[in-house]
Amino acid sequence: MPELPEVETVRKGLAKRLLGEVIAHIGLRREGLRFPFPKGFKKGLEGRRIEQIDRRAKYLLIRLDNDSTWLVHLGMTGKFTLFSHNDIPEEYGKHDHVIVTMSDGGVAVYNDVRRFGFMDLIVAGGEQNHHHFANLGCEPLSEDFDAKALCKSLEGKKSPIKNALLDQRVVAGLGNIYVCEILFRAGVSPLRISSSIAGKSPQVTKRAELLVHETKQVLIEAIEAGGSTISDFAAVDGDLGYFAHSFRVYGKEGEACHNSRCSGIVSRISQGGRSTFFCPKCQH
Repeated sequence: MPELPEVETVRKGLAKRLLGEVIAHIGLRREGLRFPFPKGFKKGLEGRRIEQIDRRAKYLLIRLDNDSTWLVHLGMTGKFTLFSHNDIPEEYGKHDHVIVTMSDGGVAVYNDVRRFGFMDLIVAGGEQNHHHFANLGCEPLSEDFDAKALCKSLEGKKSPIKNALLDQRVVAGLGNIYVCEILFRAGVSPLRISSSIAGKSPQVTKRAELLVHETKQVLIEAIEAGGSTISDFAAVDGDLGYFAHSFRVYGKEGEACHNSRCSGIVSRISQGGRSTFFCPKCQH
């Protein structure tokens, strides 16, 4: 599933090409994706100018000139591909579900093999109370996400820290790949009880400071690398994400620990139905 760095990579690619463009036509090749397209979706988009493209957690927010917002979630396999007016495909594939024709003749194609993505159209003023955003935690790259905020979110939590960091109510946008990498860099075991990160005193803990620092660092590096291509992720221009070459534990089961001062071997366990990769020797 595209995580925060991949969604941010898509956002930047779309913004570079589509800002200021008018949506001339929306071609819906099925009635919906994970959920049906909302009533009036096509009519609500056609003729509207794209004023801004933002991201909240793993959601794309395409803001239109009437203050409505086109919300896109890429799900497991969703992706946009952009074509200029002179390189539009002669025919579209069976998984090309939404065809967006722009006023300059260019086309944005939304492809989703597994159809776990979804789209919505939020009316002006409706974003703040939209159900998809109601319980989201703070953005990990924002100033709001610091050791104090993390400790507060983890107080009293008995779940393993790996599960807590994947909880979008704790921090928004993190996924399995990056949480594995963050925990390794911070030297924190994925099995550690979340409340132990918060500690018992009003002072923030060293582990919380490390987790916040490594979260920001890993995400920044991943965005700079264009995200991570594990199976089929690609940016809007078809480029692959190269952060996978920087993985230190994810997918490294049985390999020597990347930490030069450690003689451990990377292990894989299952947590919440997801694979967790970590070094049992240097992550505590």
